[in-house]
Amino acid sequence: MGIFNKLKSEFVDIIEWTDSSNNTMVHRFERYGNEIKNQAKLTVRESQVAVFINEGKLADVFSPGMYTLTTENLPILSTLKGWKYGFNSPFKAEVYFVNTKNITDQKWGTKNAITVSDDRFGMLELRAFGTYALRVKDAAVFIKEIVGTEGEFTSEGISEQLQSLIVTRFTDAIGEANLPVESYAAKTNEISSLIQGIIDPEFGAYGLTITKFLIENVSMPEEIKKEIFELSRLSKIDLTKLAQMKAAKAIEKAAENTGGIAGAGVGMGVGYAVGNQMTNLFAAQQQSSTSSTPPPLPVAVSFFVAVNGQQSGPFDLATLQAMATRNQFNKDSLVWKQGMTGWLAAGQVTELNSVFSSVPPPIP
Repeated sequence: MGIFNKLKSEFVDIIEWTDSSNNTMVHRFERYGNEIKNQAKLTVRESQVAVFINEGKLADVFSPGMYTLTTENLPILSTLKGWKYGFNSPFKAEVYFVNTKNITDQKWGTKNAITVSDDRFGMLELRAFGTYALRVKDAAVFIKEIVGTEGEFTSEGISEQLQSLIVTRFTDAIGEANLPVESYAAKTNEISSLIQGIIDPEFGAYGLTITKFLIENVSMPEEIKKEIFELSRLSKIDLTKLAQMKAAKAIEKAAENTGGIAGAGVGMGVGYAVGNQMTNLFAAQQQSSTSSTPPPLPVAVSFFVAVNGQQSGPFDLATLQAMATRNQFNKDSLVWKQGMTGWLAAGQVTELNSVFSSVPPPIP
């Protein structure tokens, strides 16, 4: 710095920082010899915090606003400096501006696959990646725990450490959740909220808070993915229609692979064979699924009989046979049962033939 600038700095002292970047988290305000005048003007813009440090010790912290630096608004620094009745200009102190805006579009992802256990597919490997957003919640803690004496600190300086923390906690949560494997892809919102709640307190130990955490994708081996799709389809479709569709495709494919009319005949034969095999397979599966349930008991047939113009009964076939033996019931007797449109002579009802065939004819 030239002599003119040095002299100029002793007359005018304005402390401020205008941030033109999207990832700068901390900026140290550079001054000649770190000297600050009495009555200096400090401007802290929105989404900024100014932190004064004296000889490596945290002193006063200023939120957004405009300040004239005096003993009254520098109580901690005044105590550290031993100022009892004001201070002489200039004094030395480091000033750090901390950006408290959201730092967005931060990436995270599993470098190595996560091994999980599923009841149906056994041990398998998952990978996941996504984004998150964070901001400084406690500027003094952030400078003390992370920044140290660096004059310029960006989000890249802590991204690796935060990613490792995220992946570790994500792996623990996935291992303890014991969810079906397809749920990891279907419930990304719920899992994202769960992980955010787990890792935010640990970010707080660095003076940070995580404002958004998103899982963009959870990937699994292709063969497992295909099996899941097949299982989901089988639970939604008609198995008979599936067999017919596959038989039709087999016919079409066989006909394309052989030539002429003979080829078409062979193709149809193969298609019918495949179709019959699949139909038999599904029929066997359906039969096996229902074989454990007995069929319903048969319902006994019973008839009402008109006796002397009055309705009597109902009587089952054995009772009617006994009545016929005692000449109390014959083919001219009117009968009715549920399902008949009207009364008929017993001899006209096919179901009653067995009743009269067992009755001996009258003695001559």
